[in-house]
Amino acid sequence: MRLRRTTCALAAAGLALAVVPALPAPGTGASLTAVANSAWQTDASVLGLAVAGGKAYVGGRFTQVRPPGAAAGTNQTGRTYLAAFNQTTGALDTGFNHSLNGIVWSIVASADGSRVYVGGDFTRVDGQVRNRVAAFDTATGALVANIRPSVSYRVKTLAIGGSSLYFGGSFGLVNNVTRNRAAAISTVDGSLLPWNPNANADVYAIDAADDNSKVYLGGTFSQVGGTNRWAVAAVNNSTGAMVPFAAASAMPNPNGSCTSRVKDIETVGNRVYFAAAGDGGGCFDGTWAADVPTGNLVWKNTCLGATEAVTVVNGWLFKGSHAHSCPGAFSDGTGAHFLLLQNPANGALGPWFPNTNAGPPTQVGPLVSATGGSDLWVGGDFTKVNGANQQGLTRFTNIGPGAAPLGPVLPTLSSTTRGQVRASVQTSLDNDDTTLTYRLLRSGSNTVVATTTASSTFWSRPSITLTDTTAPSGTSQMYRIEVFDGNHQVRGGFATVTVR
Repeated sequence: MRLRRTTCALAAAGLALAVVPALPAPGTGASLTAVANSAWQTDASVLGLAVAGGKAYVGGRFTQVRPPGAAAGTNQTGRTYLAAFNQTTGALDTGFNHSLNGIVWSIVASADGSRVYVGGDFTRVDGQVRNRVAAFDTATGALVANIRPSVSYRVKTLAIGGSSLYFGGSFGLVNNVTRNRAAAISTVDGSLLPWNPNANADVYAIDAADDNSKVYLGGTFSQVGGTNRWAVAAVNNSTGAMVPFAAASAMPNPNGSCTSRVKDIETVGNRVYFAAAGDGGGCFDGTWAADVPTGNLVWKNTCLGATEAVTVVNGWLFKGSHAHSCPGAFSDGTGAHFLLLQNPANGALGPWFPNTNAGPPTQVGPLVSATGGSDLWVGGDFTKVNGANQQGLTRFTNIGPGAAPLGPVLPTLSSTTRGQVRASVQTSLDNDDTTLTYRLLRSGSNTVVATTTASSTFWSRPSITLTDTTAPSGTSQMYRIEVFDGNHQVRGGFATVTVR
């Protein structure tokens, strides 16, 4: 397991894609608010994230970081490809400052949070030889002396399982021993382990089951250990030999016009979740889940728009993607939705709709995510979060009242029955609540004369009707709608009607 998130028990369910009931946290229908918390920024993409010891460790292409709100190129502090930030405040940890000579692609924390392991393109850390894998003590920030394997080329992904550090990428040698694109070392003494899956092309993602009973690989390979297997495999935790994994059928084989690959893997309890990204129109870009003990497929979500990252927080599966179409929910024409929430039991979309944009160099958006237990850190190549300038890094928590509902429009009023007024209005929109309370207020004392609840999302905003059955006959009355999400009360303008 990567230990970049908290562990919770999850239940299996069906394959339907629909909005599901909320699992409430303070102020929201989801477990996190859709309002981004304050965090420092980077001057280029974030590619690796881990949270440990009260800090978020961040790696990527950046060489400078800056405070929240600072414009690009201003108030910068040098950090070459690696930095740490306070988990609670999002501020730069000034005591963690190392110089690497190459990009960081992945970061993972040890089970006890005492270390973080970093993988990438670098060959030096603070002038010391570290060929693409290094470790740091989270208490002191110091480079760990005995974690120094010599890896021949890029390390793209890291995971912890027991006392093993599994890693994958584009390399062919570790300590001058053949290890094609996947290898493992001991976290105790740094020695090379026998684990050898022998993938024939790049490994993008690795994660171990929470009990380290097996290890999962994802990438662009077509063979593991000489056996045909496209993009995903489950392997033995000590030898690297493939083990049965029926759910691998979720990944379609490539054809002349479409290639899908696994970009991220997240194991939590008896479930393992996969993120897929495809090249070509209509290629599989979604997420899917498998049962760890049996290897059977649990559900498959077929949203279009490449999925780059998945992380479980407080019983929800958060995903970073650029989803533009989700069957059973929204279709093309609603834009790109870079951050979404899914029910881990069945893949259904949940009540959480913040957003980012996509920036250079990949124009993808979110690329990686991590949690310290009750928060979500997101990194990528975005330059905006919820429309505000924020480059490379953002975070969400369950602190605060969450997003406010969109203000309701003027109601359409009618009075065809003596002493009654009917008010119709389109439902509002709230980025972290799908079920809202609507109140019909009559002018003068703003008396509440009718109340109802209704669900809405950005792809489905039905109209509702509230009826005042106590309206004074023969008078002119004004009415407006108030919408309430449990924390925010937002009122619209008045409309006028003559009561029959």
